[in-house]
Amino acid sequence: MIWTISDLHLSHARPKPMDVFGNRWKNHPERIAAAWRSRVADDDTVLIAGDVSWAMKLNDALVDLQWIDALPGRKVISRGNHDYWWSSDRTRRVRRSLPPSIAIVEAEALDIGSAVVCGTRGWTAPETPGFQESNDRAYFERELGRLDTALAAAAKLAAGRKPIIVMIHFPPFISGRPTAFAGRIAAAGAAACIYGHLHRPEDWGSATQGMVDGVFYQLTACDYLGFGPVAVRGIAG
Repeated sequence: MIWTISDLHLSHARPKPMDVFGNRWKNHPERIAAAWRSRVADDDTVLIAGDVSWAMKLNDALVDLQWIDALPGRKVISRGNHDYWWSSDRTRRVRRSLPPSIAIVEAEALDIGSAVVCGTRGWTAPETPGFQESNDRAYFERELGRLDTALAAAAKLAAGRKPIIVMIHFPPFISGRPTAFAGRIAAAGAAACIYGHLHRPEDWGSATQGMVDGVFYQLTACDYLGFGPVAVRGIAG
């Protein structure tokens, strides 16, 4: 099985209680762990599309990564906008420090057996209200390039024989309209795309999910999922 959940927002080294964002977050790590252990087998894979830890430094984030490592299954993590402990220039150091059951994807792809996974963070798209040309454009263009690199690597690994799953933190649709990220994902022939970042119920209701242009999109923010991993949809197995 391939499972998914994102936006864990852990903070074991320097606790930051998440229930300040609403009662639904009360004791959320314990609830995630309980649901995870009840669903995920040791030979399953869990995809986590960003915002893993509130930590600012890798040493603090390692406490959260070790917590994830202790849970069943193999885990693949991509970066979110709050993963300050993992900047692009620290990716090699992060990879060297990872616990045994965790792998990362950053503008790259990984063969997980029954599928190929690729990912990048994504960014606010120009269609997004509040997009600031002077601040956001460079990040947007850089993440588009990283997605292109990830998709090319995935196509090479998949070789037309395995489905491609894209992990991206920022939603690839705005108000139901595809962004350039969604266009690239569809053009690459990906089977599925998981994303997070959305935490308001009003955003959940308008989030694009299901099959669009041959890709199955799935919102995986942990509070939306009820704090438990769910199966990745749109692929066989």
